[in-house]
Amino acid sequence: MQAKFWLNKTLSELSHDEWESLCDGCGQCCLIKLEDEDSGKIYRTNVSCHLLDLDSCRCKDYAGRFEKVPECVQVSLDRPDQFEWMPDSCAYKLLYEGKPLFDWHPLISHNSARNIPVSVSELAISEEYIHPSQLEDHISELIK
Repeated sequence: MQAKFWLNKTLSELSHDEWESLCDGCGQCCLIKLEDEDSGKIYRTNVSCHLLDLDSCRCKDYAGRFEKVPECVQVSLDRPDQFEWMPDSCAYKLLYEGKPLFDWHPLISHNSARNIPVSVSELAISEEYIHPSQLEDHISELIK
């Protein structure tokens, strides 16, 4: 990969490896979202997908995630509506909106994903420990 490739290429010009390296590993996209059926509002919970390793903030089965979690969403330029529910710190969203990456992003700071300020590693709980009826009790933020 080229150094600072994200400064010289559009998202559509990135190689597969460049695209994948944009993920800062915060784990926020792996938090379960709930939609209010009446209002259409979407809420983020502090409950993570069971595949999220909370120590590393990486998927335990990245290659097989769509088979194991059918509702897992693949970030893609083909679906720009996905950027709406992504955190404002997300590199994909930032670059899509023409904004720079934050200085703490692992591509710039070379810090591990677990040490970034937006990591969910200390805040999230795996869905393995939560009954689905309790998800509303774990709402942490209104997304839209």
